[in-house]
Amino acid sequence: MKTIAFLGLGHMGLPMAANLVKAGYAVRGYDLAEACRAAAKEAGIPVAANSAEAVNAVDVVITMLPKGEHVVSAYGDLIGKISAGTLLIDCSTVDMASALKAHELAASAGCPSVDAPVSGGTGGAAAGTLTFMCGGEAEAFSAAKPLLEAMGKKIVHCGRGGNGQAAKICNNMILGISMIAVSEAFVLGEKLGLSHQALFDVASTSSGQCWSLTTYCPVPGPVPTSPANKDYQPGFAAALMLKDLKLSQEAANGADASTPLGAAAAALYESFVDDGQGGRDFSAIVEMLRGSRA
Repeated sequence: MKTIAFLGLGHMGLPMAANLVKAGYAVRGYDLAEACRAAAKEAGIPVAANSAEAVNAVDVVITMLPKGEHVVSAYGDLIGKISAGTLLIDCSTVDMASALKAHELAASAGCPSVDAPVSGGTGGAAAGTLTFMCGGEAEAFSAAKPLLEAMGKKIVHCGRGGNGQAAKICNNMILGISMIAVSEAFVLGEKLGLSHQALFDVASTSSGQCWSLTTYCPVPGPVPTSPANKDYQPGFAAALMLKDLKLSQEAANGADASTPLGAAAAALYESFVDDGQGGRDFSAIVEMLRGSRA
């Protein structure tokens, strides 16, 4: 059984690492934050004293870090501390340039690498039902897949290095745009005298059907498990949605792609986050569109 170093034991990384332990893998975790290290120990994950100890004599290094600069720094730090052939899997959501730089650093150390950002939020991380969007050589993907299957339900090879991030950026641009569209529809429906349930019953079985409506409905009632029924406690925080929408616009500018709705969604979420709402679920943007706040 492979030995794994897991760097980044936050809200997503901790349950992902725990699922690897449950699957029988030998996992050694590390996080810069003492609180995260303590939580990992409580969850039964062995924690190293530092990153060098974490990656010593392991077969695989998995990273789940906040930003591209953190991933590039971590990969740069790995060089010289890991053996050639060590599989590197980055599950962070980062900019394209950082993802490609990480692959470049891995190659310079003779290590296969996969960028494998996730979709599914903290609930999916805990349940082991995440979707992984993977970029990298076929051989590296094949080596990573069994590990990803211990943490997720759907594993998709999107092509060359960086393509996992490309897929994540495009997917979350759709998500941000669709949540705003669904929220606007409910706000309009309210003003026209439609009940939330009536609009949901129509749109969820008609051409307006989408994940933001049927699984993550932004108003209380129609979907009991959506954050709207829990005062918008985050499954996916608005600040993280803004991060992903900004990544989409950075990528669009670099690729000379026209994404006017993506740009509009980024601007709306930026206004929402700037108003102090970044810690709430991204579906709470319905309140800004309505002109009300909790």
